Amino acid sequence: MADPTQAPSRPSGLILDEADLAQMPASERIRYRLVGADKRYHANDNISAFVREGELAEIKAEVQAKMAEVLKALVIDTESDHNTQETAKRVAKMFVEEVFRGRYQPMPDVTEFPNISRLNELMIVGPITVRSACSHHMCPIIGKLWIGVLPNEHSNLIGLSKYARIADWIMSRPQIQEEAVIMLADTLLERVKPDGLAIVMEADHFCMAWRGVKDNDSAMTNSVMRGAFLKDANLRREFLSLLPKKS
Repeated sequence: MADPTQAPSRPSGLILDEADLAQMPASERIRYRLVGADKRYHANDNISAFVREGELAEIKAEVQAKMAEVLKALVIDTESDHNTQETAKRVAKMFVEEVFRGRYQPMPDVTEFPNISRLNELMIVGPITVRSACSHHMCPIIGKLWIGVLPNEHSNLIGLSKYARIADWIMSRPQIQEEAVIMLADTLLERVKPDGLAIVMEADHFCMAWRGVKDNDSAMTNSVMRGAFLKDANLRREFLSLLPKKS
């Protein structure tokens, strides 16, 4: 019996028509399109380009049904336990519409402005509160990040709120912090085109506080430096010195 969690195969170059695809669950249809386009669909990838209208509602229904089976496997009586009767539905909505929505929604609209004043001085945005989830245990990651930008006369200036919107879009996926910061840096470099970009993120990981060593005091801090921030030690020091110190 085929494993429904695996991408559907395409034997001998067989291409399914729309009628065949319509018989599949939405998750398999989307996976079929991704495989056909040779696109990756890791936990922290955005797959919105391969999701068609109405399919997210179908995905939620699939997740709800499978989550109900998970609760059943955990020997939870969801029929008579009033606290868990709607849990599968709530979890499905939470995953698709909230905590993992960065996988299923396109990048938010970002209005760009020409650098009329030819700004070329360091600017820092933050702290931006971010929420994500560890892809190893699906436990929350909650923290803050700071973004340093060194624009040039050809840079695309974006509104301050757009940095937060882009960060939220990137972070709302299951991932590890190190990769999330790199992905955010790549996205901002492409949109803003500055001479330099720096990001520092500090976050608490519930996979450490809630399970495992159960250490409530440990946090993870990491940084990404690009362009001028990587080459110019004085600029890097200026950026880091302007960040608030830990208490």
